[in-house]
Amino acid sequence: MNQRTTSPAAAIRPGRAARRWPARAVGRWLSFATIALVAAGCADLPADIERTPSWHAGPAAEAPLAQLVEASTPAAGRQRSGFALIADGSDALATRVALVRGARHTLDLQTFLLAADGSGALLLRELQAAARRGVRVRLLVDDLYAGAVESRLAAFDRDPMVQVRLFNPLPARGASLVQRVLGSLHDFDRINRRMHNKLLVADGQVALAGGRNIGDEYFMRGTIANFVDLDILCTGAVVGELADLFDRFWNDPLAYPVASLAGGDAALHAEPWPAAPAVVTGAGVAAQIAQGRLALRFADVRLLADAPDKAVRPDALTRPGEAMAQALALMRAAHGEVAIASPYFVPGPTGMALLQEARDRGLQICVLTNSLGATDEPLVHGGYRRYRRAMLELGVKLAELSPLHTAPGPGLDHYRPSLGRLHAKFAVVDRRWLLVGSMNMDRRSSRLNTEFALAIDSAALAAEALDLLQALWAGPNYQPRLAPTTGRVEWLAHRGGDPVVLDREPHVGPIDMWRLPLLSLLVPEELL
Repeated sequence: MNQRTTSPAAAIRPGRAARRWPARAVGRWLSFATIALVAAGCADLPADIERTPSWHAGPAAEAPLAQLVEASTPAAGRQRSGFALIADGSDALATRVALVRGARHTLDLQTFLLAADGSGALLLRELQAAARRGVRVRLLVDDLYAGAVESRLAAFDRDPMVQVRLFNPLPARGASLVQRVLGSLHDFDRINRRMHNKLLVADGQVALAGGRNIGDEYFMRGTIANFVDLDILCTGAVVGELADLFDRFWNDPLAYPVASLAGGDAALHAEPWPAAPAVVTGAGVAAQIAQGRLALRFADVRLLADAPDKAVRPDALTRPGEAMAQALALMRAAHGEVAIASPYFVPGPTGMALLQEARDRGLQICVLTNSLGATDEPLVHGGYRRYRRAMLELGVKLAELSPLHTAPGPGLDHYRPSLGRLHAKFAVVDRRWLLVGSMNMDRRSSRLNTEFALAIDSAALAAEALDLLQALWAGPNYQPRLAPTTGRVEWLAHRGGDPVVLDREPHVGPIDMWRLPLLSLLVPEELL
């Protein structure tokens, strides 16, 4: 028998301490900061910056990673690219370490966020060790959150084999993000657009792409919250395309050498990195690398990517970027079904029109996103809420991940259970195409941030991704639906195998129930 209740059984609240400020984008709350601009000093970026261009050298032969790829590629797969999905957070970190340790010539790492925590320290320590054995290291980090690690990156940049650049920097410098943002509001249109790409290319032989930033909570090492995320390891011809994409961002005028932005003595006064944790290895891709043979799926692939100048091009604000436009075109070509996992899902008028078109064609659309209790971006969830009822009326199947979903990863038993949050960004079209990359299904990914995704024509990989989605769908989550008598949104959950129907947002207290909708009204959707 269904049970109707007005409050969830568990008393977990959204983990505020785990939310970074500002919530995923400067613009989300900057509409409140006009007065602060008057009081804040306006800074400018340095001019006449010397940027020595450099490019990847192509696949390095006769190196450990070359031997790994050769041993893992049968004759039938040599004309295609090879892929392996990595869903486990511990395996994702261990795989990064294994690729860095296996490199002998070049390492290129691009990320939106590099946290000053144990995982960030571990990756920087491994990169430094690679540089000391003669590997050329190029590290490109978006500047929004880089203030906290800028002096450390400046110190790292002093190694002759290392180059560090910050993408689309804020004019105001310093460790305090609040002060940097307020001192840069005169350049708001530009700083509101960020480089969201995440990529690692090792020796031109192996690439790792997907949704993970570099930080403890992306590798199941967080003590408050952990993200459910997804990487994809790549070999073959697509690695060269990804390396070319890295070069485009690296050599773009928006990529500033860290030494040109940090103070002259910043490197001398850099704080030490936190203690780096031991690498936890399991039976995943990292173990396969150690054994010398990868279990790969071989398929044709298309790289969908925004250009670096999306961060400054005026017309980018009026139409979807190249990556989103191509992804939507693939979805519109579906014949039967589209399944989407996106932590931030705000369809907007354009997306609703596509969903209406999908219903008219008889397509089945399934969407997994975060519940309000799980999200680290409550204002973005407010944007999603504006369309939730309309999506349900169109027959879209929705599921919202519960914060009860995840627990610490292997080897981290001393950590207490943590909030679970979706961060994986992928879609499966007609059980044939897999879309996976850095791109959320929202306006920010479409028009403000630079993004990329891989569109892989592989029923086998699509099935693996669907298995992951179905496992998440079957776990602790809430399935919104329209109540048959009132037509209001309600949430179906399961506890102990019994169905439970909730008539308000799960895991949210009464204060947030009225505060968040009010804030959502004050923040324009184009800033979400």
